[in-house]
Amino acid sequence: MSVTVGVVTFPGTNCDHDTMEAVERAGARAEPLWHGTASVGQVDAVVLPGGFAHGDYLRPGAIARFSPVMGAVADFAASGGPVVGICNGFQVLTEAGLLPGALQKNRALRFVCAPVDLQVASDRSVLTAGVEVGRVLRVPIAHFLGNYTCDERTLAELRAEGRVVLRYVENPNGSVDDIAGVCNAAGNVVGLMPHPERASDPLLGSTDGLVLLRALVGSAGRRAGGGDGGPAGGPPGVSESARTA
Repeated sequence: MSVTVGVVTFPGTNCDHDTMEAVERAGARAEPLWHGTASVGQVDAVVLPGGFAHGDYLRPGAIARFSPVMGAVADFAASGGPVVGICNGFQVLTEAGLLPGALQKNRALRFVCAPVDLQVASDRSVLTAGVEVGRVLRVPIAHFLGNYTCDERTLAELRAEGRVVLRYVENPNGSVDDIAGVCNAAGNVVGLMPHPERASDPLLGSTDGLVLLRALVGSAGRRAGGGDGGPAGGPPGVSESARTA
């Protein structure tokens, strides 16, 4: 069954075309979605890519959350549809209340652009379904406000419920608990700061990003084929890494 992934473009988005190409390398059909359209159409998954939505005025994602498409994204997520936010897209999802926590300035107060090692901390999300917990992936980051933060209660919930999806092996930005990505309680909404689309071809130095994007396509395919739309094995539970954290 063919899977269609919608990729949202806001004014200032600059990773949409890269993301669409990577999605197609992962085996899906990519469909552009404009922020001013109050619908996501008939897509099987949605990706909010990186960039500087609305110029990051006020703060990243603060204006984008009010774009007409975000109401449709929220409805799609509520129905179990897979939604992934990459970098600026992660910021938009937190501003829209679809994911907990917030992204603040990097610990060193400078923009960081470099390949980093990520450890898969949970397989209970649409982005990591079927990926071995503990596996290390080499994926680039490129952000100034990528320092993930949340209160202690939220962190405890994320850890206990296996909702920390990815962790940095060596923390590049000061994120609490080395967090590089988290998911919602159902596991179908995921945000991550690293850019899997920039690790999707040998010419880019790594194809590890395809591991995540193929998991997303697989999750979307199961939903389109009559599954629950969530990760293989059901909603988030406690991963081995969460039990021993």
